[in-house]
Amino acid sequence: MLKIDQMELGPVQTNCYIISNNLKECLIFDPGEESGKITSLLKKKGLKPLAILLTHAHFDHIGAIDELREQFTIPVYLHQLEKDWLSRPNLNGSGKYAMVPDYRMKDADVLIDDEKSLEISSFNMELFHTPGHSPGSITYSFGPEGFAIVGDTLFRGSIGRTDLIEGSEAKLLQSIRESLLTLPEHMILYPGHGPETTPLQERNSNPFLRGY
Repeated sequence: MLKIDQMELGPVQTNCYIISNNLKECLIFDPGEESGKITSLLKKKGLKPLAILLTHAHFDHIGAIDELREQFTIPVYLHQLEKDWLSRPNLNGSGKYAMVPDYRMKDADVLIDDEKSLEISSFNMELFHTPGHSPGSITYSFGPEGFAIVGDTLFRGSIGRTDLIEGSEAKLLQSIRESLLTLPEHMILYPGHGPETTPLQERNSNPFLRGY
């Protein structure tokens, strides 16, 4: 059984998830900032990181990737549609806000262009391309474990914003309808901000999803 550690990091409290197996290996999802806190947790639990996986490349999800990949010599995974975003503040959004510096990260090591599946050691994920919040947003589903990492596509009682670069409300709602609400109704969905939810809960109570 996989274990999940959640940390709220950075200026907008982005959820970073550390998913670990019984071999003490782990994957780091969306390390938005504060690499020292992530490193402290890894050392405390004796975990060996294998990779950094990004749901998308907005600044609040990428702030610690360079420090972590250099420290642990691990690759960063990102959808190919956002391959230029890590190094361009106008695309990753950091150039828009005075509260953060311009984020210019190194390129991703692995570009995802096949959203079917991904295997890293004993971690097996089903991938869903869920654009709308950003063009390369990805959901990482751990079906047998009963949870998925959904980034900023869907929140408890809300949906991702679509007023940023290449955002689209129509695409976002289509992604939610076709990729997230079709998951098992009690699967736990871990978003980029705020508490977890389930497809059933959002279908029944999310005001943006009435009729779905």
